[in-house]
Amino acid sequence: VQLVESGGGSVQPGGSLRLSCVASGFPFSTYAMSWYRQAPGKEREWVARITSLGGSTSYADSVKGRFTISRDNAKNTAYLKINNLKPEDTAVYYCKTGSVREYWGQGTQVTVSS
Repeated sequence: VQLVESGGGSVQPGGSLRLSCVASGFPFSTYAMSWYRQAPGKEREWVARITSLGGSTSYADSVKGRFTISRDNAKNTAYLKINNLKPEDTAVYYCKTGSVREYWGQGTQVTVSS
């Protein structure tokens, strides 16, 4: 199982990013996918989740209305679109799958600063 995140970067407040998580080594379309983030000095926190076929999504209260999780099962890829970025969104963003056994990507850094 491999998860590879990309799309992070340094952006100004109010900007947007789309993070990608390319999966391999497992039947992607049968697994829910989640995004987490970890800010400096803080614990990793759950951000969003999408069911295996994309029919249902859920979000942490702190990101509702600005973050959108989606997936393309034909491309084995999950996405996280972040709008109206704020300095407090600065973190390493990770994708995750699995429940009994969890699989994590290596993360992609998002830095929001003017």
